[in-house]
Order: sequence, then structure tokens, then C-alpha cells
Amino acid sequence: MTQFRNVRPAILDRVERMGYPVFENGDYDVNIIGVRSANRQAGAFDDVIHLAYKTDGQWMHFEFCATTDPGIYWLQNGRSEGTAILVPGHYRGCWQLGLHRGKYKALTQCKPVQVYRDNNRDDIIDMIEENIDEGIFGINIHRAHSTAEVQSVGKYSAGCQVIQRSFDFGVLIRACEEQVASRGWHTFSYTLIEE
Repeated sequence: MTQFRNVRPAILDRVERMGYPVFENGDYDVNIIGVRSANRQAGAFDDVIHLAYKTDGQWMHFEFCATTDPGIYWLQNGRSEGTAILVPGHYRGCWQLGLHRGKYKALTQCKPVQVYRDNNRDDIIDMIEENIDEGIFGINIHRAHSTAEVQSVGKYSAGCQVIQRSFDFGVLIRACEEQVASRGWHTFSYTLIEE
């Protein structure tokens, strides 16, 4: 995790230039932004998830190692219609605090999103416009292992947005809980962009 303070994060400028909204209206107006690596290597935590919000009027900004892609296991053994890969874009209010697979607190999908369906069962991430599906598929934002820092995505992502380290994920969840407690807003938006 990398943490920055007191400076408006440059990632927000990039998001705005792309025409997506940025939330900065007071404290705990949470921005969650995924940046998908140009690398396209399946199975690696080679993406970044940014968390940016204000507290006491000052910016807080965190960068977490993550994956925005499914792991190799699910690419090769996923659903018959194809493994889900979230399409870049802004998804307004599509997540809420809930339980990932009924086990631990995470951001769970509550509104439709768009996904590519990679159905050729190899270890290459294919994002083909003709294979876009839309719906509620359980594309959650969660962590990998509860205590260990895993180096490979493995089975941790079948299309979810997954933060590599449990501690980092805890920072995200606490910020989301603060938004609910202080603002009364129970849904969370997510913007996914390409590196």
C-alpha cells in the first residue's frame, strides 16, 4: 500500500479527463478507481486500485496492489458462457457492503455491470466487444487471502476486483463504513480505466 495525504490525487484528474465523475463533496465521499495494467498477464496482481476521499477537509489517497482480471484457473475452468472480465467504465452505485460468498465483509455487486465473456479456456485475457454481457454476476470488490500475502491470483478472482493484501483491503472497508456512518450513503461507485 502506498499512502498520500493533503494533495488532490492526480488519478482524479485523469478520471475527470475521461469524462467520469469524481466525488469530492465533503468528507468520506469515497472514490474507488481501478487501473488495469497494459500487461494483460493473467494470474498476476499487476493492477492498482486507488482509494481517495477527504477527511477533515484533507485528501487521503491509497494505492493497493490488485487484480482487475480473473485468475488463470477461472479462465480455463470458468462458466460455459465464459469467464467475466469487467469492462472499463464508471459504474455508479453498483456496490454495497455485504458478505463475499457469505464469509466476510466486502463490497458486493448490487446493480448491473458490463463484462466481457472470455470463453476459449486458455490463459490469455480476451476482451472482445462482441462478447459483452450485462447483469448482476457477483462481481465483488474483495481481498485475496485473509492473512498471507499471496503472489498469484489463483482462484481468488473469477471476475472480481481483488486487493492483494488483507491489511490494504481493511483500509478500503473502513473508509466505506465511514461513508455509511457519516454520510448515510450505502452504495459505492467504481471506475475502471486502462493503464
